[in-house]
Amino acid sequence: MIHRKITHHIANLFFKGKVILIFGARQVGKTTLVNLLLENRSESILSISGDEPDIREIFKEITSTQLKTLIGNHKILFIDEAQRIKNIGLTLKLIVDNIKGVQVIATGSSAFELANKTSEPLTGRKYVFHLHPIAFEEMLEHSNLLIEKRNLSQRLVYGCYPEIIIKENESKELLKLLADSYLYKDLLLLESIKKPILLEKIVKALALQIGNQVSYNEIARLVQADKLTVEKYIDLLQKAFVIFTLPAFSRNVRNEIKKSRKIYFYDNGIRNALIGNFNSVESRTDVGALWENFLVSERLKFLTNHNSDKNIYFWRTTQQQEIDLIEEDANTLNSYEFKWNPNKNPKLSKTFLRAYPNTTFKVINKDNYESFLIQ
Repeated sequence: MIHRKITHHIANLFFKGKVILIFGARQVGKTTLVNLLLENRSESILSISGDEPDIREIFKEITSTQLKTLIGNHKILFIDEAQRIKNIGLTLKLIVDNIKGVQVIATGSSAFELANKTSEPLTGRKYVFHLHPIAFEEMLEHSNLLIEKRNLSQRLVYGCYPEIIIKENESKELLKLLADSYLYKDLLLLESIKKPILLEKIVKALALQIGNQVSYNEIARLVQADKLTVEKYIDLLQKAFVIFTLPAFSRNVRNEIKKSRKIYFYDNGIRNALIGNFNSVESRTDVGALWENFLVSERLKFLTNHNSDKNIYFWRTTQQQEIDLIEEDANTLNSYEFKWNPNKNPKLSKTFLRAYPNTTFKVINKDNYESFLIQ
């Protein structure tokens, strides 16, 4: 069993009078994580799933009195796939406000549904966690550095979903199923997704542009749709944990690009499944893009798992000077360039250095990446 870094954070928050919400994509291990948290608890536990039609019906118009009867003497209530339950936010609020001494844990694979349904009713009543695919740091604790370095090419192509790591020989077929689950089980259940073929075109276009600045106008022209529709679908893809955006860093320089963004996939394997390319690293022309997506997504996992308050950006000027990743917190500015080939050693842009003289700079390649992903 691969230990997840956020486990101890969650365990320390039991019975603090708040709901524990765990967001994450399908199949990243949310249910497994909660079951592990609960297996050694002495309290009585009631586990239910929003995927069950009778559970959805029971909770549809439930009152606090009915909730007390349902929960009974149980001290922990675990609601899996909570986003499928109507008015789940109000229901969780009723439990917190009216049934003392009960710890509620709810998971959801669709942040756009669960977050919207819980944000206002649960103000001040919740702890929120995000679970990503397995992180490099978690794999180091599970195996060791030598094994993980040997598996680097595998991770770049097939990603880090738990089932993909465990069932390596079935990676290709499982990833295809996962990619379909993203697009057709979660997103296409939404009434706002009226053109599933368009959604598929957009996500494939994004998969071919990782590491590049993304123009919504350009995507709209490419898929023959209007810009507002493209923006809406990309926003939903973010909220379903398929992709995330990196904004441009801009403070001082007149010709810095200010409103652009880069888009990355949370997992390399999902990205490769969407474009149907599982070729080995050695035979690919997009290895640089794979490397950048892997490092940025892994760094995001690390910062999330450690509850870091650092902000991350990319930087580029109209003259095409660029930096792949910038991390900013209250006191420091660290910049990074990603190169798969260890023999490539780019220098920090003089324009950037003049504008931000206190920054650090490091080139991350396949010979030194491990320290970047665990510090």
